[in-house]
Amino acid sequence: MKIRYCWRCRKDVPMLDSEEGKVASKLLAEGFKESKRQRKHSPENFRKLLDYYKDLTGYEETNPNAIMHHFIDMYGPDCENCGKPYRTETATFCPKCGNKREI
Repeated sequence: MKIRYCWRCRKDVPMLDSEEGKVASKLLAEGFKESKRQRKHSPENFRKLLDYYKDLTGYEETNPNAIMHHFIDMYGPDCENCGKPYRTETATFCPKCGNKREI
C-alpha cells in the first residue's frame, strides 16, 4: 500500500500493490456473484471488499468501483516536475502541470 494521487478521485488516496489488488479483485467478483444470486445490486454485497480496504488502509471508501481504480500498477511513474503520477506507464504528458517526459 502506498499513498498516491488518484485521477478519478482527484486526491491522494491509499493505492494497493499487486498482491493486495488480487485480493480486492477477488472480493469484487464475490460481490457481483452475490448481487446476481440475490437479483439486486446492493452496497452490502460488496461489504467484504469495503471492509478489506478499510482494514488495510484505514481509509473508509463507500464505493467499491473506486477501489478498483486504486491500484499502484494502473498508473505510471511520478511526474518529475509536480510529483503526480502519469495516468499510464507510457504517458508522455502530465495533465496536472503540462510536463513532457522522455521515454
